[in-house]
Amino acid sequence: MPAPRLRTAFVASFLALAAAPLGACGAKPVAAPRAPAVATSAADAGGMAALTAAAKKEGSLNTIALPRDWANYGALIDGFEKKYGVKVAVENPEGTSQDEINALMEHRRDGRAPDVIDVGGSFAQSAARQGLLAPYEVAAFDQIPKEQKDKHARWYNNYGGYVSIGCDAKRVKTCPSTFADLRKPEYKGQVSLNGDPTKSGSAFAGVYAAALANGGSFDDIQPGIDFFAELRKNGNFIPVESTPATIAKGQTPISIDWDFLNLGYADQFREKGADVDWRTAIPFDGSFAEYYANGVSKEAPHPAAARLWQEYVFSPEGQNIRLGAYARPVLMDAMKKDGTLDKAAAENLPTVEGTPTFPTEEQREKARETVNRNWAAAVSG
Repeated sequence: MPAPRLRTAFVASFLALAAAPLGACGAKPVAAPRAPAVATSAADAGGMAALTAAAKKEGSLNTIALPRDWANYGALIDGFEKKYGVKVAVENPEGTSQDEINALMEHRRDGRAPDVIDVGGSFAQSAARQGLLAPYEVAAFDQIPKEQKDKHARWYNNYGGYVSIGCDAKRVKTCPSTFADLRKPEYKGQVSLNGDPTKSGSAFAGVYAAALANGGSFDDIQPGIDFFAELRKNGNFIPVESTPATIAKGQTPISIDWDFLNLGYADQFREKGADVDWRTAIPFDGSFAEYYANGVSKEAPHPAAARLWQEYVFSPEGQNIRLGAYARPVLMDAMKKDGTLDKAAAENLPTVEGTPTFPTEEQREKARETVNRNWAAAVSG
């Protein structure tokens, strides 16, 4: 009889032990959710439901330099507001990447700083080095190619495109298709960039592409500066920022800009019935592709909304919205594999040859320093 009682006692003890919390067995306890301001992922903040609830409570998202016609930001903002009930405020819609960095620095402690940024690659790296960005891994972080993200998750590329030459065929007899073409006397007073390359990511890319077309390299952007200096001297290049408004007025009939913007402008002009026949060419002699990077401000006034916005723009829904405006989503290959890619929108992208290569962080920074040092003097007068 003693034996059965001993066995019964053992079984009862075992069952009690099995019913105890896992932590009592020596397993690692589940970490408590952290505040959104320091959360490094949605899981870290308690999961998507908790992050969403916190963002809704904040009710607002501060952004800067997001024109509605740039890479479908209008549709992204509308979609985010409708889905989550968080109001998106856009300061200085036509601002530059440098304006975004300046805003992070100037308003970092007064509650008016941008919650998130969307900037050219070199500007994102600069912001990270200055300690302006918070580490945060979106759900799709592991699917973003290694070369398209910061290993500390302070920034990661979201969408991109190729440098292209846009041209109004109603005002230009023969549209240029290469950088070499832009030297022709027939284009006097007609060639422009989308901004100042010391401040604008798209204009900076235009100079980089011109460098590749004129004997330069990722390590040497000076030939691109020299190219625009030459165009300025012969009267072809005009230092007027190209926009849909300047194009419609005939001020900038030839514009070096991203292909997704030039293609989008063509659609806009057709829809509005504007007297513009906007055509886009991707120059083979200066093929340059780049992505725009997103990041969360370290001092974000709305930290939950900032992180929820990142989850949205890197979701299949957000990435396909980009694709609808000809911008190539960074998760395009991953979405092809898992069947979430909008195939019809993907088929509308212009055909390009070869596989794009990208400058390293060090090469970009060196190029930026060269442009900042030499651009103004080269194109003045």
